[in-house]
Amino acid sequence: MSRLLVTGGAGFIGSNFVHHVVENTDHHVTVLDALTYAGNRASLAGLPENRVAFVHGDITDAPLADELFANTDAVVHYAAESHNDNSLHDPRPFLDTNIIGTYTLLEAARQHDTRLHHISTDEVYGDLELDDPERFTETTPYNPSSPYSSTKAGSDLLVRAWVRSFGVRATISNCSNNYGPYQHVEKFIPRQITNVIRGIRPKLYGAGENVRDWIHADDHSSAVLTILDKGVNGETYLIGADGEKNNKDVVELILTTMGEPADAYDHVTDRAGHDLRYAIDSTKLRTELGWTPAYGDFASGLAATIDWYRANEDWWAPSKDATEAFYAGKGQ
Repeated sequence: MSRLLVTGGAGFIGSNFVHHVVENTDHHVTVLDALTYAGNRASLAGLPENRVAFVHGDITDAPLADELFANTDAVVHYAAESHNDNSLHDPRPFLDTNIIGTYTLLEAARQHDTRLHHISTDEVYGDLELDDPERFTETTPYNPSSPYSSTKAGSDLLVRAWVRSFGVRATISNCSNNYGPYQHVEKFIPRQITNVIRGIRPKLYGAGENVRDWIHADDHSSAVLTILDKGVNGETYLIGADGEKNNKDVVELILTTMGEPADAYDHVTDRAGHDLRYAIDSTKLRTELGWTPAYGDFASGLAATIDWYRANEDWWAPSKDATEAFYAGKGQ
């Protein structure tokens, strides 16, 4: 797999993966990205030109996909519309990218017999009760609750169908919530960090009891490389780092880590259909493929993330004002 194609490689998780590949392998990477608001060429700045090539294009472009797959050993498919709030406001882009885009890539993989790994989310499983001791596993039934998670569930099912019906060589991973460098400031953790840097009080949906299972993007990247190397065709692997935290605790940890009072935030109206709790059981990935996360402690990973946003204001500042103006118009 010396030639990798990474769709969505200028986005948050995709760009972290590209950096991880360059730092830990000898692979050559071609990034395909449409550069929507969530994609940023600056996230790939400094990477060696002889190792990383960039193609500006859309995954729904079948001739382009055919051309790229013809010169690729393996594809890692990160490209997606991924913001729940945006999917509630306008679902159509989520259908175009997550469903039609994935279909287009699967057809190219079928044509060229190219190995494909599909990146998905734990949100396809719906949510768990706050007091439920169970966690999601690879056999948990799908129960998506938003246009975003519904389209990701649909894309997962397309991958499984193309493996079974057409013999496409593919694997799937469903990951818990990522945090780390290069994440757009609309997302929960970077929004709160950059608010504190700017002297703005962080915002918390509802009572903040909703629980997410956090994983640093570096750990997600290492897990994906492990699946590419050792994963069994047609299998699904859940990626998680045992990082369950409720949103209230995360905001308060951000504030105290940044030297602010733990209660220096405001509550805002909860969003529609806000899932209660996500929790990943990554036993299969760890026992069958031998993967372990490097960040076993959420607080240390969060501190490193805060340091990155403090040191890279030139990266996030251009989108900060527009993001806050958008949320201010919604009272959030």
